[in-house]
Amino acid sequence: MTATAQESQSLVLIVDDEPFIRMILRHFLEREGYKIAEAQNGREALTAFKELRPDIILLDAIMPDMDGFECCTNLELLDYSKHTPVLMITGLEDQESVDRAFAVGAMDYVTKPIHWPVLRQRVKRLIQQSQLQQKLETVNLELQRLATIDGLTQIANRRRFEEYFNQEWQRLKRDQRPLSLILCDVDFFKLYNDTYGHRVGDRCLQEIAKAIKNIIKRPGDLVARYGGEEFAVILPNTDTEGTTHVAKKICHTVRTLAIPHENSQVSPHVTISVGFTTEIPQSDSDLEEMIAAADRALYQAKAAGRDRFVQNILLPKNKNFR
Repeated sequence: MTATAQESQSLVLIVDDEPFIRMILRHFLEREGYKIAEAQNGREALTAFKELRPDIILLDAIMPDMDGFECCTNLELLDYSKHTPVLMITGLEDQESVDRAFAVGAMDYVTKPIHWPVLRQRVKRLIQQSQLQQKLETVNLELQRLATIDGLTQIANRRRFEEYFNQEWQRLKRDQRPLSLILCDVDFFKLYNDTYGHRVGDRCLQEIAKAIKNIIKRPGDLVARYGGEEFAVILPNTDTEGTTHVAKKICHTVRTLAIPHENSQVSPHVTISVGFTTEIPQSDSDLEEMIAAADRALYQAKAAGRDRFVQNILLPKNKNFR
């Protein structure tokens, strides 16, 4: 039975110091549909692995310079080797050698002289297992991502916001660096939904989320949907001056979207109110207090007429982080 279409794209790295063994392995595996690369010792194998990233390695146990056991140990130290199974080929059949092969990271082994039907099935099985494991990890990563993403706006959800805010709070408390939090609320959004309908309202939120996301460029910053029409922005290592710039830009950007809102009491277009606070987290302070301070600033922005930003700065004693 030859390799399937997917497996036939697989690259097999053959590592053996004997040219004849490499040749017969190559001919056999090429007939099975695999692509082949070769190395004649462990050091060459490590170099070839880094350059080619093969799907499986057939590794001779006994070689000069660096044997298969040492090579396998070194492969295990490489982060990107975890999905590359090693099939040890050895003339040693004693229990100690077999145990050592598995101990250094080999997934399976075959003995010399090689039994070809056994080799065929073991190569196929190891590649299939590796491919399945990679698919499962991809699916799990996507599930983890979906668990932290708001379905409507495709930005972080409230759960992710809370996790990340706590994480950054603890980190910046250790580092004694500033942390800024921005809370945003779409002005008169209930009236917008009542006027245009919920479908249009959803599209409005999507546009605003995308606009805010495009403003926040740094990898360590986070934009999240905090509630129905509320958004939150976490800005680690950002002082009041930098946060003021971001808050101002959010207000301006939402205005320039020019989304019609005929029943708004402040503008013919959709606008947003923004409140923020900046703090160096302290051992005697609390992240809930910081959220409450940003929320008070947001309330003040609404009370002052909306379509604006207000800052509520929590200054720690004897600290200056402007």
